[in-house]
Amino acid sequence: MTRTEKILARLTETLQPVDCQLTDDSEAHQGHAGAAGGAGHYSVRIVCQQFEGLNRISRHRLVYDAVGVMMQTEIHALNIVALSPSEIPT
Repeated sequence: MTRTEKILARLTETLQPVDCQLTDDSEAHQGHAGAAGGAGHYSVRIVCQQFEGLNRISRHRLVYDAVGVMMQTEIHALNIVALSPSEIPT
């Protein structure tokens, strides 16, 4: 299982999102201090019912909790866009 697949699996299992799009941005950060240790740079756009009524900080905490220890070992940077379903235009 790739690192991207592991991140997606953790987010999906924990938060059960309506939609989750993960992008590996590591190539754009070659030579960066975090890249030297092998940890990746990622962007996630996640839509989840659990985010309804929560502020941005609370939403980000839920995402960080979902990826857990990977933030210390395999993820150097995680750009998060966390939305509730009601925030998605119809």
